[in-house]
Amino acid sequence: MQTYSTLSDMKTLASCINHLVKEGYTEDFKIIDSGMISLRSENVYRPEQVHVLNFFRFEGASDPADNSILYAIEIDDGTKGTLTDAYGPYADPAVTKFMQRVEDLNKKTEKS
Repeated sequence: MQTYSTLSDMKTLASCINHLVKEGYTEDFKIIDSGMISLRSENVYRPEQVHVLNFFRFEGASDPADNSILYAIEIDDGTKGTLTDAYGPYADPAVTKFMQRVEDLNKKTEKS
């Protein structure tokens, strides 16, 4: 995982996304039935192609239950982008399931 020298500038979801875009994370991803799709290229990726390089959690300023998570993702083909989801009770079950598969696959790879 990368460390960021400007963490103080990355306290909000919007500022964090802006920083990641400057670092080349230009694709926006979404989870669909067949995998994770790039909204720009419409390429669909399987969990084994996805690598989470970093993630950031945010809590709403006015409502502590307003939680979100931002994943900084790189695909095997070099594509870099972000995936955003809520976490906690408002999390999208499809995103949670997909990201759990990604995590499980990465753990197996690390043990090999």
